[in-house]
This record gives sequence, C-alpha cells and structure tokens, in this order.
Amino acid sequence: MAGWVLANPLQRQARVARGDTARCESCAVARSLGVLGDRWTLLILRESFYGRSRFAEFRAALDISSDVLSRRLSLLVDGGVLAKVPYRVPGQRVRFAYLLTHAGHELHHVLGALQQWGDHYLPRPGGPTTQRRSGRTGRPLRVAFLDDLGREVEPENVVAHRTVHWVLP
Repeated sequence: MAGWVLANPLQRQARVARGDTARCESCAVARSLGVLGDRWTLLILRESFYGRSRFAEFRAALDISSDVLSRRLSLLVDGGVLAKVPYRVPGQRVRFAYLLTHAGHELHHVLGALQQWGDHYLPRPGGPTTQRRSGRTGRPLRVAFLDDLGREVEPENVVAHRTVHWVLP
C-alpha cells in the first residue's frame, strides 16, 4: 500500500490488528489504536502495571470472559506490548505469564495521563484510587508536556504540527 513504511514488527502487527491500511496510515494515533484502542486492552495494561501477569489474575481482577481476555492478550503480544513467557508450577502443566516489554512500559505515561484526566474531570467522591509516586523520592507524580530544555508546557500552549511525512488518506 502506498504510504506504508513498515520497518519494524510493531508497525506490521498493528496494521494487521487494525485491519485497515488505507485510512490513517500517516497517523501514529490511528496506528496505536490498532493495538490499544479498546477498553479491555487498557484495563489489562493497568493490571500489568499493578504487577499482574497471569491469565487467571487478569480474569479475576477484571471479571472478563476467557475468550475476550485471550484475544486481547494475543493482540498485546502480537503488538509487542506484552511478552508471553512460559512458567511451570511444580506438579502442574506449563502455563504462560504476560510481561510488559519495553514498549509496554512506555505506555505507563498513557495510562497515567488517562487516570490524571479521569481524576480531574470525572472525580470519585472519595478521591483518587491510585497515586503515582517516584520510586526514588516518594513524591507524587503527574504527566506533563516538557520542551527540549525540560521546562513544563501547559496543554493549552501545546500546538500539534503535521510534518512533511503526513500523507492524506
């Protein structure tokens, strides 16, 4: 397809997962949604950040059907977000753990931003259910835009510019 440069496996897998190649091939958001664009997928990621890695753990925490969970885990593995790693409890059959890859860890920002937005615009009466803190200092964290000098830029002062690589569908 014209405009598709699929240099790495994540891009190829996202294209296949999305099932449409002509719509927004230039848009990284559209390509990312091919792997991440579903409620269950983001909730599985949330649980991964809480340390869950086994099928039964995800199923119990999310109250999700086995077939939906299997499909979402496969999509995350195919998309390079989770790695499927075999393990065996003595006396039992081999099972698989689903561990965050480097690409998966990079999504912590995305979930943090979603939570931050939800805590602000859809607050719970009792306050937030999760706080993100620095592992070194224990100080509270928040997601923000930083310029190339490390200075914070307020969202209303962020302007998105299309580059010469943008190709209209």
